[in-house]
Amino acid sequence: MYSLNDFSLDIKEGQIFGLLGPNGAGKTTLISILCGLVKPTSGSFSIDNLIYAKNANEIKKIIGVVPQEYALYPTLTARENLLYFGSMYGLKGTDLKEKVIDSLDFLGLLKFADKRIETFSGGMKRRVNLIAGILHNPKILFLDEPTVGVDVHSKNVIIEYLKELNKTGTTIIYTSHHLSEAQDFCTDIAIVDRGIIYAEGTPKDLIAATANARNLEDVFISLTGKELRDAI
Repeated sequence: MYSLNDFSLDIKEGQIFGLLGPNGAGKTTLISILCGLVKPTSGSFSIDNLIYAKNANEIKKIIGVVPQEYALYPTLTARENLLYFGSMYGLKGTDLKEKVIDSLDFLGLLKFADKRIETFSGGMKRRVNLIAGILHNPKILFLDEPTVGVDVHSKNVIIEYLKELNKTGTTIIYTSHHLSEAQDFCTDIAIVDRGIIYAEGTPKDLIAATANARNLEDVFISLTGKELRDAI
């Protein structure tokens, strides 16, 4: 994993911003810093005009995080998990219960609301994992590989749900290795490798600026090379 080197980003409100790069490029390090999970050794950042060094608690209230690994209790039902995580955000009562029902319904999971998570397929767990990160209506949502390991139908439902969330005002910061998905989903993209930003712009502009590029995958290979990035 590379540390971030002379790294500067300006993500605007309302964007769906993709952070793309090979394994170990620095994407997870960046998201971990922005979410307050890792303390940077130098530099600073602000979210919604709040400087993290001075306003960490305020920032944590307005962000949502959906990790790549499932952050769910397997022996609890989907409803029980979501009621628990919602209460951690300070939600309660009828508002929380309705929010859970509406979210499960939108993502096609309402009929499984009272089934234990350990009985769910990967795609179903991924959808519940997503709901758990957005119950409090975050202004900024961090997504780490939100569609990894899911079937096409689950992926489509997740992406459509995220687009609707973005339309209501949530800024999305997203990582993925699915470049065709990122090309269609993201409004803006930064391609990162070895802790450095190699390119930044809209998918259309990045493709146009790269010789012989037909799609975002061609841009990605052109900038990062074909070397395998296996790591243990």
